[in-house]
Amino acid sequence: MAAETLQAARWQYCGEPDESQKAVLVQFSNGKLQNPGNMRFTLYKNKDSTNPRKKNHRIVAAETDRLSYVGNNFGTGALKCNTLCRHFVGVLNKTSGQMEVYDAELFNMQPLFSDESIDIELPSQSQAKTYREKRRMNKVGNESLNLAVTKAAENIIDTKGVTALVNDAIHDDLQDDSLYLPPCYADAAKLEDVYKFEDLLSPVEYEALKNPSEAFRNVTSEEILNMIKENSHCSFVTKALKSLPSDVESRDHQARCIWFLDTLIRFRAQKVIKRKSALGPGIPHIINMKLLKHFTCLTYNNGSLRNLISDSMKAKITAYAIILALHISNFQVDLTMLQRDLKLSEKRIIEIAKALRLKISKIRVSAADGGDEDHRLGTLSIPLPPAQTSEHQSKRRRVK
Repeated sequence: MAAETLQAARWQYCGEPDESQKAVLVQFSNGKLQNPGNMRFTLYKNKDSTNPRKKNHRIVAAETDRLSYVGNNFGTGALKCNTLCRHFVGVLNKTSGQMEVYDAELFNMQPLFSDESIDIELPSQSQAKTYREKRRMNKVGNESLNLAVTKAAENIIDTKGVTALVNDAIHDDLQDDSLYLPPCYADAAKLEDVYKFEDLLSPVEYEALKNPSEAFRNVTSEEILNMIKENSHCSFVTKALKSLPSDVESRDHQARCIWFLDTLIRFRAQKVIKRKSALGPGIPHIINMKLLKHFTCLTYNNGSLRNLISDSMKAKITAYAIILALHISNFQVDLTMLQRDLKLSEKRIIEIAKALRLKISKIRVSAADGGDEDHRLGTLSIPLPPAQTSEHQSKRRRVK
């Protein structure tokens, strides 16, 4: 049988599919879309065509029966790749045999969570119906995009109500911690390859840590004692600083890792990020953007965008902190010390450590009062123990 010959298509560049509007491409920050047929999308654009900064502002809202998402092409949540490269969408016209290629724009969709402090006054049924009819126009007024964002949030929330939306978010938080874990290479031959360092910090991000970590790199014994006395840094960080190697290259690497771990712990202690700089001055811009993009969710309050550190994001930060601590301390971490620094319950950090497939054991350590106390130790070893899902853990509790 002769091999099937694929028909070649002719390239035809068509520019923008609609007047002043590129095709919309979306990616979801918290996973892959399993059933695109259940997703409903709405595009909002600014009508102020005279303002060069506002005329291209767009908001994409997406709804499912359980959760809502939002993405935009401006502000801190916008993807930088849209300015660094061009995106295209190809549509094959089977009649003409031409591949019609259109300009496209990529949006990063983030789950929409409702902060407890947010007080959104929902419109009446008639007002909601009016707005739903108007939304088909896919345009918003020209007073302010903040007003458009608030309207979009109200329209998404009024379908189910704030309480139902929050309950969905909580259900997602408790459903499966594996959604927020770093990539795991279970068949790796070396411990450092099970959770690769490059998945925690890219080479560019790692390079950006050189200047801010200088104080840790050159820290003295007296300065460490002052840190402990003033309680300016957490216990895991001060202990790690005491053990900095003398080799210049190794000391530099450890100092950068400890500085970023300290930053993660301080970042996790917050709830809502109200400023563009997550932790104030001294944080490199690329690190600040990493924290906002990977460890927060967008929320709305009084017409403005805010970055919320939800319970699921706190779990994600905890998982990344444990893995970073493993790289710092030769793949064995004092979970009790880290748990206290993160202000977590012992049960919760052990759940996350087991989800990371660490072996849990007990050790006796010297306490601050001069006595001894039990600490939980998490060890990464090969081969990895079997992965435990939330369902498996609940079954074990019922059996006990």
